[in-house]
Amino acid sequence: MPFDNDQRRLPGGRGTGERAINLPPAVLWLIGINVAVQVLRQLLGEQADQEIILQFGLVPAAYTTDSGQDLFSLLVAPITYQFLHGGWMHLGINMLTLAAFGAPVERLLGVRRFVLFYLVCGAFAGLVHILVYPESPDPVVGASGAISGIFGAVLMLMRYVGSLTSLLPVAGIWIALNVFFGIFGGTPGAGGESVAWVAHIAGFLFGLAAIRFFAPRTS
Repeated sequence: MPFDNDQRRLPGGRGTGERAINLPPAVLWLIGINVAVQVLRQLLGEQADQEIILQFGLVPAAYTTDSGQDLFSLLVAPITYQFLHGGWMHLGINMLTLAAFGAPVERLLGVRRFVLFYLVCGAFAGLVHILVYPESPDPVVGASGAISGIFGAVLMLMRYVGSLTSLLPVAGIWIALNVFFGIFGGTPGAGGESVAWVAHIAGFLFGLAAIRFFAPRTS
C-alpha cells in the first residue's frame, strides 16, 4: 500500500512482531466498534433497533422541521450515524473498504489525526446531505461518507508521491458511479434501499481537499 514507510521486514517477508491482521490500531478499533454496534442492534430486537435508527441516525427533516427530536440526538447524530448500518452486507463492504484505504492514511496521519479526519469527513458528508435534502424524513446511516473521504485522501496522497499522475480520471469515474447507482439503484450492500450518494461525493471531495490540513508538518 502507498505511504506505508515501515521497512522493518525480516528475510522471510514478515516484520518483527507483525500481527496476522496487519491493520493499524484506529482502523481496527473503528471496525470493532461498528461490528459491536451491529451485534448489539441485532440482540435488542426490531422495535428497539428502529428507535435507535430514528434517534441516532441522521434524519434531515429533524433539523429543518419541528420534529420534536431532542437536542442531544441532533448534536450527536452527525457522528453516531456513521456507526449504524443497513445490514451485515452494508457493514461488511464498508469495513473492508475502510481496512483497504484507512490503513495507509492512518500510518501517515497517526491515530488521533486519523480518527478526527475520519469523523469530520463523515460529519461533513452528512451536513451536505441535509442541505441537499432538507425535508427528507429518511434516516441516513453508514460509514460510507467517512470512508469516501478516506478514499479521497488516498488519491490525493498518491498524487503527491507521484503514484497517480492525474486525479481526474479516477475521481471522475468514482463520482459518476455514485451518481449512477444513487439515481438508478443497484448499489452492492444497499439491499435495494436508496443510497445517500450526495453524502458519498461530499465526503470524497472533502477528503481530497482537507487531507493537507490534517497531514503532519514535515521540516
